[in-house]
Amino acid sequence: MQQVLQNLRDGSTEVADVPAPALRRGQLLIRSHVTLVSAGTERMLVEFGKANMLQKARQQPDKVRMVLEKVRTDGLATTLDAVRSKLDQPLALGYCNVGTVIGVGPGVSGFQLGDRVASNGKHAEVVAVPVNLCAKIPDEVGDEAAAFTVLAAIGLQGIRLVQPSLGETVVVTGLGLIGLITVQLLRAHGCRVLGIDFDPAKLALARSYGAETVDLSKGEDPVAAAHAFSRGRGVDAVLITASSKSNEPVSQAAHMCRKRGRIVLVGVTGLELSRADFYEKELSFQVSCSYGPGRYDPSYEERGNDYPVGFVRWTEQRNFEAVLDMMAAGALQVQPLVSHRYPIADAEAAYGVLGGGQPSLGIVLDYGRGGEMADHLIRRHIPLPVATTVREDSEALDRNAVAFIGAGNYAGRVLIPAFAKAGARLHTVVTANGVGSVHFGKKFGFSHASTDTSAVLRDPAVGSVVIATQHASHAELTFKALRRGKHVFVEKPLCLTLEELQTIEKAHAEQAVYGPPPVLMVGFNRRFAPQVQKIHQLLAGVREPKSFVMTVNAGAIPAEHWTQDPQAGGGRLIGEACHFVDLLRFLAGSPIVGHQLTAVGNVPGVGIRSDRVSFALSFADGSFGTVHYLANGHKSFPKERLEVFAAGRVLALDNFRKLRGYGWPGFNKMNLWSQDKGQAACAQAFMRAARGEAPAPIPAEEIFEVARVTLELDASV
Repeated sequence: MQQVLQNLRDGSTEVADVPAPALRRGQLLIRSHVTLVSAGTERMLVEFGKANMLQKARQQPDKVRMVLEKVRTDGLATTLDAVRSKLDQPLALGYCNVGTVIGVGPGVSGFQLGDRVASNGKHAEVVAVPVNLCAKIPDEVGDEAAAFTVLAAIGLQGIRLVQPSLGETVVVTGLGLIGLITVQLLRAHGCRVLGIDFDPAKLALARSYGAETVDLSKGEDPVAAAHAFSRGRGVDAVLITASSKSNEPVSQAAHMCRKRGRIVLVGVTGLELSRADFYEKELSFQVSCSYGPGRYDPSYEERGNDYPVGFVRWTEQRNFEAVLDMMAAGALQVQPLVSHRYPIADAEAAYGVLGGGQPSLGIVLDYGRGGEMADHLIRRHIPLPVATTVREDSEALDRNAVAFIGAGNYAGRVLIPAFAKAGARLHTVVTANGVGSVHFGKKFGFSHASTDTSAVLRDPAVGSVVIATQHASHAELTFKALRRGKHVFVEKPLCLTLEELQTIEKAHAEQAVYGPPPVLMVGFNRRFAPQVQKIHQLLAGVREPKSFVMTVNAGAIPAEHWTQDPQAGGGRLIGEACHFVDLLRFLAGSPIVGHQLTAVGNVPGVGIRSDRVSFALSFADGSFGTVHYLANGHKSFPKERLEVFAAGRVLALDNFRKLRGYGWPGFNKMNLWSQDKGQAACAQAFMRAARGEAPAPIPAEEIFEVARVTLELDASV
């Protein structure tokens, strides 16, 4: 299918051929009829992409601070690689979609096949959208009009925050698409409206909708005009729908308002506020968040948990419905706002208009509506130009062929290059939406891009799979791959529950009945780091018990991040601290026979506790280790530090870059500046085992032991 993508590195736009998205629980699969280009948001993205690196940095100073902190902890080369990788990934554009439902995911109610819906789907021939971001379109509303639903909901949410009442005077600053829609919705509320802009054509449209206007291009004074418009009292409210770096729109709004007036920012402006402007009038100022309550809430948007209507009357979805009802009643007229129409194949020309000097308002992309469902629209597995040499030997082909399930930033920047370097034949890369699979597939020379995980697991040409999805899917995918007899490399963690662990152990044991079981490996890359291998070598001659102190300055992650969700990510103890359970298990070279954990106290103000813990491990040979996994430190402090005390000697490893020995005959220090060497060695060891050239790099029993101990530690928090 065709989809519009933007390159953030240079701002170029392309219509790419990508596999149709997977339909997941809580989603609708929609065949697009039309989509609307958001002139404000998408123009900013195009302009950001076209900016050079210095200009990009100036536009995002908060991201620059994050980059500088990463340089201090991870080094310049690693940081530059991460930034380039992020900018290299294409961005799927669009969020105003109209189409027909062609698939209903599990757990969805209220929709059926054939429904015509408006959603925040992308510019693509087929989209998969969470159900709470979709709304049925009344028969009286045409496709083009319905394409304005999401933009109109943005304006409507700003109005709800202003809380206008019949007869109030309201100023709308900025008469783009959202501004002109906001004018109409305010008029429907019974408000008197004053529109402000530089563009005479937009001002004329605002007047046709019943507003009075101020033409800034003629030097008209907006504050004086607002004073006269409000009969000398000051306006009741101002909605700022403009996009500007200037602080002037907010300052003007403050001077326009009466005492205790309301100002709501829907667009983007400078926010250096004058206290005096707001203090003397006791003005209220609020920033509106997109389409309404539910926005950016994973529970609402991704998992489909609606807010009770008695407590949250207007959610994102209910705002969509309200807008569509206004259109059906004729109270909201958006057809005059369409300035250009293009077929999806000519999307590049549409974005040329958006980024050029030609006047434009609503740019509609058309996908066609007639005919049977074409095969290319629902094709979820597509071939790619193969950039690597494929060997013809069938036996080697099967054992060396690797499919990647999941291709996020870490997989694309570290995992895939590591496996390519290890000699893997990159067969198929699978992602849920298809964009990442095509991007990384072309970049690294995969032969196929797909959104169909089941088909890949069934494919006899795939001998090994790398699982790099979100944590909640690791156990099921590992189980299914093992049952198919495929070698499995799964990014940590192996699973999220003891029940899942038992299922995986059973599947692995069942395969052993028929001969050597498939290689199972978790991405415990720390044990493969060159410095850790050196420590392991030095400790091999130590016969007495060893003591380990591992300090992890993990850094804070917001509570709403998916990794902190017990169902999606399992929490950071399971998701990341397992690395250090494995590391100490490897260096001790002895089974774990006991463990104990202490977490930060369960006191007021403390939410998540599993990322501020200290746990001790006891080993069968008398060794012990302590891991301090802490998310309440500062980023400028080294992230990981390992200290080993043994036989009157000490080893200290900082950030897997600097290893120092104290009292070790013949060893003083070992410095390496690449943190990806451990991952490269990890991938190489797996591939050698998958090809039958070496035994499994980590015994399966040891993998299960580390998983079990980690899960038991988490359960004790």
